[in-house]
Amino acid sequence: MSAPLFSIVMPVYNVAAYLPRCLDSLAVLHPAPDEIIAVDDGSTDTCPAILADYAQRMPNLKIIRQENGGLSAARNTGMSIARGRYLAFVDSDDFVAPDIYAPMLAAAQADDLDMVVTNAWYHFEERASDRTIYADLTDSGVVTGRDWLAARLQKQKLLHMVWMHLYRRDFLEQHKLRFVPRLIHEDVLWTTRALLLAKRLRCLPQAGYFYRIPIRRYTPEQNKKRLEALITSSEYNARELAQMLPLAQGNRPLEKLLRWQLVDGAMSVFHKIEQLPDRADRRAHYRRLRDNGFYRLLWRMACSLRQHRRVASQYLRRLST
Repeated sequence: MSAPLFSIVMPVYNVAAYLPRCLDSLAVLHPAPDEIIAVDDGSTDTCPAILADYAQRMPNLKIIRQENGGLSAARNTGMSIARGRYLAFVDSDDFVAPDIYAPMLAAAQADDLDMVVTNAWYHFEERASDRTIYADLTDSGVVTGRDWLAARLQKQKLLHMVWMHLYRRDFLEQHKLRFVPRLIHEDVLWTTRALLLAKRLRCLPQAGYFYRIPIRRYTPEQNKKRLEALITSSEYNARELAQMLPLAQGNRPLEKLLRWQLVDGAMSVFHKIEQLPDRADRRAHYRRLRDNGFYRLLWRMACSLRQHRRVASQYLRRLST
């Protein structure tokens, strides 16, 4: 029996207010996905009941329940179950247009692609007009992932969201691509690695995915926890991106662009530390970064006078901390 054509992996966690619209949009996709794998990551709201209700009307909806492990763990679970030749990710608080995947699947099959990249919409919940994430996309034709990555980094405009991509599942399995559990901004490492490994990629400029931008309010305790997670994840991403440089395969201009991405993203660590309300916490983070060689890493990776100045400025400002 041949493998099904198309799988969607959808992590679900406490998004009851948005989940019906997401499922309604998936129910009318054309072509219909062979399987929609909804991984309920330990939801404590009414998401399990909503999924059970929709499963009665959507025979391609498969529900997996697991203890809460975070977005990355839920995506990994879905990938381990998916059987389609092509795979896409959808976040359960977003929604999609009915025809979003038709041209992507057609291109993937016609051009024997590892990845298809497309555009998407920022959806502001009627607070403002929707706008496309990329304003300058064109049909790339078939290129390597490295070439497309280099072009986006050259423009300093690369969004890492995985739901903007369609993947050949054999490509993901060949390279053992998985998300790092409990990491925030987990898409950064995944997308950079996938693009560096993809031998055949095509970018299609149309937008059919709607990325919801909600208004978020945090208690002081929640905000501190969020900031600590962002600091840890941004530092981790910087160190892992440094380990990816050999994937540039001796392409010096690309390696320089990857170093630029690393340093540019890592500078957010200092911004997040400054938002911590407790001065003792801020000082502890700065001491830790000095002791574990983070400043040295950024200095070594910096690829322009401006970046070297930014790193030196941060180091000198915190020297007496």
